[in-house]
This record gives sequence, structure tokens and C-alpha cells, in this order.
Amino acid sequence: MCWFNYELQGEIEDYQGSKKKEFKNFKENLVSFWNTLVIECQNGPLFDKDLFDKCMDYIIALSCTPPRVYRLVASLMGLQLVTSFISVAKRLAVQRDTTQRQLNAERKKRVDGPRVESLNNRLSATHEQKLVIDEMMRKIFTGLFVHRYRDVDPNIRMSCIQSLGVWILSYPTLFLQDLYLKYLGWTLNDKSAGVRKAAVLALQNLYEVEDNVPTLSLFTERFSNRMIELADDVDVSVAVCAIGLVKQLLRHQLIPDDDLGPLYDLLIDDPPEIRRAIGELVYDHLIAQKFNSSQPGPKGNESEIHLGRMLQILREFSTDPILSIYVIDDVWEYMKAMKDWKCIISMLLDENPLIELTDEDATNLTRLLFASVRKAVGERIVPASDNRKQYFSKAQKEAIENNRRDLTIAMMKNYPLLLRKFMADKAKISSLVEIIVYMNLELYSLKRQEQNFRTTLLLIKDAFFKHGEKDALRSCVKAIKFCSTESRGELQDFARNKLKELEDELLDKLKSATKEVIDGEDEYSLLVNLKRLYELQLSRPISIDELYGDSITILHSFRNLDDEVVSFLLLNMYLDVAWSLHSIINSETVSEGSLSSLLSKRDTLLEELEYFLNAPPEVGEGSKSGNQLACRVCTILADVWCLFRKTNFSSTKLERLGYCPDVSILQKFWTLCEKQLKISDDTEDEDVNKEYIEETNRDTVMIAAAKLIASDTIPKDYLAPEIISHFVMHGAGIAEIVKSLITVLRKKDDNVSEIFLEALKRVEFLTSIVLAYLRHLELSRSDDESIKSESFQECKNLAARLAGIFVGAARNKYRPEILKIVKEGIEYAFEDTPKHLSFLEASVLHFASRLPAPDIRDVLKDVQKRTENVNAEEDPSGWRPYNTFYESLLEKCAKNEGIQDEKEWTTTRQRGRPRKRQNIEGRRLFDEHGSSDEEDSINTSDQEDAQVEGDEEDDNAPLIHSLKSTSKLRSLRVSRQEN
Repeated sequence: MCWFNYELQGEIEDYQGSKKKEFKNFKENLVSFWNTLVIECQNGPLFDKDLFDKCMDYIIALSCTPPRVYRLVASLMGLQLVTSFISVAKRLAVQRDTTQRQLNAERKKRVDGPRVESLNNRLSATHEQKLVIDEMMRKIFTGLFVHRYRDVDPNIRMSCIQSLGVWILSYPTLFLQDLYLKYLGWTLNDKSAGVRKAAVLALQNLYEVEDNVPTLSLFTERFSNRMIELADDVDVSVAVCAIGLVKQLLRHQLIPDDDLGPLYDLLIDDPPEIRRAIGELVYDHLIAQKFNSSQPGPKGNESEIHLGRMLQILREFSTDPILSIYVIDDVWEYMKAMKDWKCIISMLLDENPLIELTDEDATNLTRLLFASVRKAVGERIVPASDNRKQYFSKAQKEAIENNRRDLTIAMMKNYPLLLRKFMADKAKISSLVEIIVYMNLELYSLKRQEQNFRTTLLLIKDAFFKHGEKDALRSCVKAIKFCSTESRGELQDFARNKLKELEDELLDKLKSATKEVIDGEDEYSLLVNLKRLYELQLSRPISIDELYGDSITILHSFRNLDDEVVSFLLLNMYLDVAWSLHSIINSETVSEGSLSSLLSKRDTLLEELEYFLNAPPEVGEGSKSGNQLACRVCTILADVWCLFRKTNFSSTKLERLGYCPDVSILQKFWTLCEKQLKISDDTEDEDVNKEYIEETNRDTVMIAAAKLIASDTIPKDYLAPEIISHFVMHGAGIAEIVKSLITVLRKKDDNVSEIFLEALKRVEFLTSIVLAYLRHLELSRSDDESIKSESFQECKNLAARLAGIFVGAARNKYRPEILKIVKEGIEYAFEDTPKHLSFLEASVLHFASRLPAPDIRDVLKDVQKRTENVNAEEDPSGWRPYNTFYESLLEKCAKNEGIQDEKEWTTTRQRGRPRKRQNIEGRRLFDEHGSSDEEDSINTSDQEDAQVEGDEEDDNAPLIHSLKSTSKLRSLRVSRQEN
């Protein structure tokens, strides 16, 4: 029975928490022992007020002692005693009720007699025993539970709450009252997620029993708000359980719909587990309306009614398709109507409609159809945070193929009808066209639906030329390409012929549009067809030799063309060059003609791009049109340089294709990039086409520049320090790109020390800091003190970020490199005193602080020696940075030595790493209850052992972080009137 061994040396061996194999089942055996003891003693010793009174007194006393292991095991025993007492009390209650019935029956026969007297005595004894057992449970509750449920150890607190939930559920006659329920409510605020979860699960079990609900009414009224709040708990498992608890409250109609507004916002939360749980709640409560017992079941087509309610929800997101996809993803697995293809198609075609669809509803229904199709065939419609590849079991693969088959059969005859109806609707056509990519095209032949396939393909081709928007064009290209590769036999030949016809027709339209522009007519036709060509070239090579020459002519002759037209001319020229290079690289034999043609195209494209470097487009904060062209020039140049970098072709027959820009071109390229970096991505311009906005932001520009360094396309000497100097200037996005570049550079060589010294520390890091500092000097001539302060802070932030790379073991490993940066920084700072002395405080100090105390002393001696014959009193403000630098290092050195002395003094008495001490501010657990002196002493003694885990910031935030909060969800309502 003993749970610990007190050895002679005074050390305690904890059996309950031991990892030894022989103690693996110690906890279960201990609990079983006490349960068996109670059961065996229930007919005698349990009620003699001797053995068990002493046991309880001992356990309660032990549970209040400072050593945690004592409290843990004592709590375990005491809680189990109550659980075992409940089984005895329930047996006694049954025995009492049986005896009472027998007594009542016997009294009907005769008033007095030995049988009646015997039954009376048995009833009285049973009742007395039940009162005794109830009192024993109350004794342990007041003596042990009320202290330990707020113990400093979360495991003890969790055990208490788990046990209380079992007690209330199994013995409601005693425990189902507010006197005990309040402890579950209070611990909903516990700082430990495990305790909060235990309380929520206990409440779930209580609300599951219909007979408990009336008694829980006052408790619900007091704590329902907290239960709803827990649905947004920081711990995902707690939040999911709390959402399940809220569902139970709704099922019993214990909370009004108005309180659910905050929960609906969680439909677009990050953790998929929470979104799925809220999705189930939304489906049950708003769509299926399972909790609305006052209304009769739906009349008519259940799928259509459910889809109608879903469309009411999606109206809140009509302006934001991304949020609509999140909501659809959350509800999809619970809502069978989303996989009722025939019903959805029928609603879109208005066949015997039960619900009249508005244009907004039809748009949302097409989005829902497309998203549901993708989900049905196993595709993610919401990006996963881990980006892991999906793997499916054999059963899942079979289900996916069955879904694909059902979809294809439902769509075969109706697909052309849908395309014809919504051909001119740009909001719907993209989703409808792309559905064919997820169909089983072989079924068209097996079901003898070849004509419908041909008709569908012709309609997709018509849609390609009817629309000029990115989404519609991209979907049409994807659909036609899929049909030309995945169909079989005659259908494949037909699809390939239609694709070729589409290409020829597009080139004819481009020739005609080019002639119109040369003749001085409008540029719109040229722009639309250039977009079509761009989307087509993204997926396959197209011969545009003649058009390539026309593009050069237009660019040379019309320098005042719209920036968007110029962008797409350059993009199509670049893609043609890229496809030509791809063809040559993958050919077994290369003709001189094809090689010369490629070189000519490349050089012509570079000339056009370099023209815009010499005469850059207007880049400003107010408008993004010029910025987009500048971004296109930067990204295309970087892509061309990477494609033709010399390392790809050196020592090969294609060595002539190698290319590297000279320094002057590279400087102009970076100048244009820097202008783009200064423009915030939040700049709004209503006149700018936002279709390709994600391809023309400053992150794209920085990635293009960093790619040149990472791929060894150009030497690092000039561009790398320039890029790194922008580490902390433009927010988290740019900082992450620069950080990734530094990581790549550090991995370029097996000898990390050498690469740090030669490629980063000696050149890039130090030079980049100087560059940022020089910018500070130029701005310091300004009279605006705020600009001076901002530029100086920028310099400090950059140095801090770069020095921050040297943490932990890296500080010792790269000590020579850090020391070199410090020495060269000091040299620069004393080149022109006191003008450059602020460089000591702004930059060198951050690196010097990373050095060990002996090196810091050497640095102090060095700078002190440099000031021996200098009169700093002549310019006190100019020498202030030097004084700050010197005093900071002096303090750092003294602190390091003090820490070292302390470590040496405590080495013999400490083992292992010191415990981390953290302060976490949060909700006080039970404000209305103070602890006793005894409890305070226990908690104080345990504080040294408490370990608190801090929250970590997630750097890889999923897409949803960039979305605005959907306040509309708070007012989300779905009519409860049956249609």
C-alpha cells in the first residue's frame, strides 16, 4: 500500500511517479486496493466509525502537507474513496427503496406483526447507513476536495474536477446541487488547459442527461457566457470540447441565439479542428435546425431546403470568395446536400424551384458547387498550415472515385445547359468551366455521351474568347488542356484539334489588334488578347515568332502605351524566350538557326527591359499603375538573368547562351527595385487592375533580387549587402525573405565558418550596416529631428537583427567573425571623429555585446587607447555615442564576470539546468475565495517547482491571418420558417 519509500539518507523514492517497470501499474493498483477495501467492508467495518474514520483523517491530513508527492497520492486515495462510497450509497438507496416497497405492501395486509417490524428495522438501519456514508463523502469533500481543487499542481486540480464530474453524474441525489456545481463553473477559468478541459467534459456529461437539465438552470444562467467564451480558448482541445458543450446548451434551448454571434466568427479561425466543430454547430443549429423541436420537419426536398439555408449564410460573404470557401469547408462533411449534385444543378437551372435564387445566390451556389466538387475528389479547398501531402487509404480512394463517377454522370447532360446559361456571367463561368477537370472523361464514351463532350468543349472555347478576366481565362485553359490529355480516342483527337484552333484564332486576333494599334486605334483589344496569350503560354509553348517582331515594333514606336499593355507585351516575349530555351535544352540536336534565333530574341528582350531601367516608369505612392510596370521589369529581368546564368552553360556546347549583366545595369536594376520597396502594398488605387496584384508587390521584387544571389546568377559583392541592408525596413514579409537569403548563403559551403567570414561577415554584414549608416548620415543633414531619429533607429534595428543571428552556441562558434565585425566597425567609426562615432552606438555595440568578457575588455582597451590624445570636451554631443558605447560594454563586462563568479560558487550545490521562472498575468482563478494560511504555505513551497509554458509566436501563419475580421458573422441569422 505504501506509495513511497523513505530511505535512511532522507530521500524519498516516489513509487506513484516512478518510471520503473515494476511500478508501471502502481496507480491503478492503489485505486483498486481502496475500492476493494470499501466493497469488502460495506457490510460491517465501513460503518463502525473506527477504521475508515482513521483512514479518512490520515488521508485528509496527508493531503494538506507541503510535499507534492504526498498531496498527489493522498488526493488520489481520497477521491477514489468518495467514488467507492457512491457505489455503496447507490446500493443502499436501492435496498432502502426495495424495503420501503415491501413494507408498504406488508402494511396493506396487516398493521403489525414480526414481518412489519423486521422490515421497519431493516429500513431504519439502511437509512442510517446511507446517512453515514453521505456524511463520510461530505467529510472528504470539505477536508480534501475544497483545498486540492485549487492546488498549485494542475494534475491534482484536474483529478479533483474529473472526480467531481463522475460524482455528480453517478450520484445526483447528493451532488447535483449548486453547492457542488459551482466548482465546475469556477474551474472553467483555470490557467491549466487540462483542468479547463476536465470541467468542460464533466459538464458535457451532465447536460447529456435530460433529467439533469432543470436542476442545472441556475448554474447555466451564471456560467453560460463563460462556456461560450471557451469556444475561443487558446487551447484547441479545450475550444473543441467547449463547442460541443454549447451544442448541448442549444439542444436544450438554454441559451438564446443572440449569444452565438462570437462563435460564428470562428468559422474562419486558424485551427481546422475548431472550424470543423463550429461547422458542425452551424449545420445542426442553422441548417438542419436539429435543436428546434417546435418546428415540424422540412417539407419537400430536404437537400434543397438545406442548400437554401446555406445560401442565406453565404450571403454574408458574397464580396469575399475566400471567406465563403472557409465556411463551405467547415460545413461540408456534415451537410449531405452539398454532395447532391442533381439538386444543385436543378437549382441552378431553375427546374421546378422550391427556392427562387437571386443572382447573388446563384453566384454563391456555383462557388459552393465547385468547392464541393473539389472536396469530393479529395482536394483541399483551404490551405493546410503544415502543407503536408495528403495520403488516402484504399477505402478513401474508392470513395473518391465513386464521387467522381457520380459527379460525371450528373453533369454529362446538364453541363452544356449550365455553360450556356451562365456563359456571359464572369462571376460564375470560371467555377463552372473548371469542374470538368474533376470529372471522369472516360464515362463520356462508356455512356455514349460523346456529343455532349464535344458541345461542352466548344462552349469552353467560346468562353475563352468571350472573357478577358484572369480567373475565367485560366480556368478555360486548364479545362481545354485537361480534355486534350485525359480524354481517350476520338474525343482526345477532337480536344486537341479544338486547342489548335483556339491557338490559331488567338494569333489571328492578336495580329488584327496589333494592326489596329499601329493604325492609331484603341489598345483594349490588344490588351485582352495579350492576357489570353499570356494565360495560354503559362501552360504550353506557342510559336509567336511573327508576333514577337510586332511586339518589338510596337514597343519602339509607341513609348506612350498603357503600362498594362507594355507589361503583357514583355511577359509574352519573356515566356516565348523561356519556351524556346526549354526546347533547345531538351533537344538531342540543336541547329545553329534555332540557337541564333533564341539569342536574338533574348538580346532584344534585354534591350527593351534595359530601356526601362534607363527611363524608369513613374513610381510613386499615389498610384500603382507605374509601380506595376516597374515591378514587371524587375521580375522579368531577374528571371531572364537566372535562365541564362553562365553556370548553367559553362563547359557545354551551349556556352554562348550564358549571360551576366554588368555592374552598371545591376545598379540601375537595384535602384528600380528600391523604389518599389518604398511603396507600401496597402496603397489603394481604384484605377489599377487588381487581377495580377499579387504578382506585382514589393515582396515579389525582393524575391526576384534575392533569387539572383541565391542562384549564383550574379556576384554577391554589390547586390547581397544592398538586399541585407533592407532587413528591418519594410515589415515582416521583406524581413522573412532576407532571412531566407541569409540562410541560403550560410548553407552554400560545408565550412560555415569560412563562408561567414568571407561571404557574409567581412563583406555583406559589415557593408550593409555601413550602407544603412550612410543613409542615416545623409538624412542627418535634415532639420527634421524625427527623420534623424527614425534613420538612426533603422540603423540600430538592422544591427540588432543581424547580431541576433549569433545566439547560443553560435556565439562561440563564430567568435572570430563577430570580433572581426567589431574591429572593422571601430576602424570605420574612428576614421572621422566625432562625425562617425554614432556608428559605435548604432551598430558596433550590438555585435560587441555578443563577445565574451575577455574580448570585451580588449575592445574597451582598444577604443580607450584611440582617445588618449583627444579632447572630447570640445564637442560633448559628438562624443556622446562613444561614451554610451564604452559605458554599455563596461557594464556588460562586469555583469558577465559577476554571473561567472556566481556560477562558479554554485557549481558544487546545483545539478542540471536552473529552472525557468516566468510570470504569467492572467485571470485570477477564484477571486471570491481566499486561501487559508495552511494553503498559502503549501502554495508557496510549491512555487519553486511550478513550470509554466509560454506562448510561442507562429511565423508560418496561414492565409486566414491576412483576412479582416468578419463582424458580419456576429449578426448571422438563418430564418427558422420552413420554405
